[in-house]
Amino acid sequence: RTFNLLNKLGNPQNKIKNVISVVGTNSKYSICQSLKGVLNQAGYKCNLYLSPHLQSYTERFVYDDMEINEEILINLLEDIEKVLGDSSATLFEILSCAYLKYCEEFKDNITLIEAGLFHQFDSTNVFKKNLASVIGSVGLDHLQWINNKTIEGIIHEKTIKLLNSNIFVNKQDNKEITSKIEKALEKNNSNKYFYGRDFNILKAENGFIQYEDCESSIILPEPNILGDHQLVNICTSIAAARKLFNVKDENIKKGVTKIELKGRLQEIKSGKLKDLVGSNKLICDGGHNINAAKAIANWVDQQNQNVHLIVGMMKDKDHQGFIDCFNDKVKSITLIDIPNQEGSISKEEFKKKVDGINKKINLCKSIKESIQSINQYQNEICLVSGSLYLIGEVLNLN
Repeated sequence: RTFNLLNKLGNPQNKIKNVISVVGTNSKYSICQSLKGVLNQAGYKCNLYLSPHLQSYTERFVYDDMEINEEILINLLEDIEKVLGDSSATLFEILSCAYLKYCEEFKDNITLIEAGLFHQFDSTNVFKKNLASVIGSVGLDHLQWINNKTIEGIIHEKTIKLLNSNIFVNKQDNKEITSKIEKALEKNNSNKYFYGRDFNILKAENGFIQYEDCESSIILPEPNILGDHQLVNICTSIAAARKLFNVKDENIKKGVTKIELKGRLQEIKSGKLKDLVGSNKLICDGGHNINAAKAIANWVDQQNQNVHLIVGMMKDKDHQGFIDCFNDKVKSITLIDIPNQEGSISKEEFKKKVDGINKKINLCKSIKESIQSINQYQNEICLVSGSLYLIGEVLNLN
C-alpha cells in the first residue's frame, strides 16, 4: 500500500538525499532531537518525521527545523487523499507518504526518520539508500503484531531490512541484547558502531560529563533534560554526528544544551495543572513499557524528594511489569483513565491486575483530581507516566 501511494506521488523517497533512519523500542524520539540539536549548531538544517504526536499532528512534520503550519498540513493531506483515490492505506501510511512528498521541497537537508512499528514492514522503510541507521534501545513491546514474541523476534524485525551504510547501536538493557543485535547484523555490510565498545559517556558525582570515542574525548556541559538514560541517547547521537558530518567539539557542546524533549521527563513549570500541584514539582513522561519504566525508576532513585506516581496505560501493555518497576521507590501510586482513548485500560481493571504489590493503589476520577491530590504535600514530586496519549492530554489540560 505504501509503495503504491508513493508511486502515485512520483516516488519522493528516491529524491531525498541525506536520510538517517532511527529504529528501536525506546529512545528514537530522544535520539532524533539530540542529533538535531548538535547538527543545527554545526550549520546543518534538519527535517524530522516523528511519531506519535502528543498534542497535534503538526508535531510529526518538521522541515527546516520548524514544525509544519497546520493549514499547510491540512492542504497537504487533502492533496494526498485525492491522489490515493479508491486505493486503501492506513492513517500512518498516509501520514508517512505525505511527509515524504512535502520533504521533496527540503531534500538537501538532513532528514531524520523515526520508524513506526518495528521496521521491516513499516511504511518508513522505503529508501534505497541512507546515510545511516541508528538502533535505539530494544525491548519487548507490541508483541501482538509478531509471531516470534521474543527479544530475538523483535531484533529480527528491527534489523533484517536495515540498509548497508552505517549503523550506530545505542546502549541496551543488558549485554545479552547487545550481543543478539550484533549477531543479527552479521550479514549487514554497514560500518557498525556500538555503545560501550566504539563510543561511551561517563558521568561523575560532581556532574562532570565526558563523551569519548576512539578518536578523542569531549567534556560536555550538563543538558537541560532529566534522566541519565538521556545522556546515553545523546552519546549515540554525538557518535553519529562525529562520524557522518563535519561537527566540531564546540558545536557538540552548544548542541547538548539546546536539546528539548517534549513529554520525556519534562518538568511542567507553569500552567493550570502546575497551579494545582502547589509547591510540588510536576513531571511527565510518556514511557509505556518495561525498558522505559526502568529508566524512569532509575531517575526516581536519584531524587532527594518523595515521588508520587500517577499512571494511565493502554490495554495492550505489561501493566504489572510497569508498576513493579516502581515498587518501594515511590510514596504513592494513583491510577487514572486516559481520556479519549478507547484502547486504554480502565483504572478499575488496572487496579485488579496490580493490586498484589505492596504499595497502596489509589484511584482518581480524572487527571486534574489526581494531580490536585498531591497538593496536600510540600516540596515533593508528582510524576505522570504510562502512555504518550496520557501525556498529550496532560499537556492539553495544562
